[in-house]
Amino acid sequence: MTPEQMQALRDLRDEDIDLSDMPERTTGWRRVSELVQAENKQQITLRLDADLIAFFRATGRRYQSRINAALREYVSAQKKAI
Repeated sequence: MTPEQMQALRDLRDEDIDLSDMPERTTGWRRVSELVQAENKQQITLRLDADLIAFFRATGRRYQSRINAALREYVSAQKKAI
């Protein structure tokens, strides 16, 4: 994007953004246990940004399951977009 286009985006008011081509989000977060059975899990090593880890850890116990749920929601949205 050109600097002018970037500035035009920065200057755009929220109410002027056309969201008509986006599907309506009708559901909130679901319980992790509803998404994937525990037997389906696989242990890996994954490097994440420190601020992401801090955010999820601050949400309490089972923060890793919430990271998994967030990734699952992302994958689901990407599959629907294809």
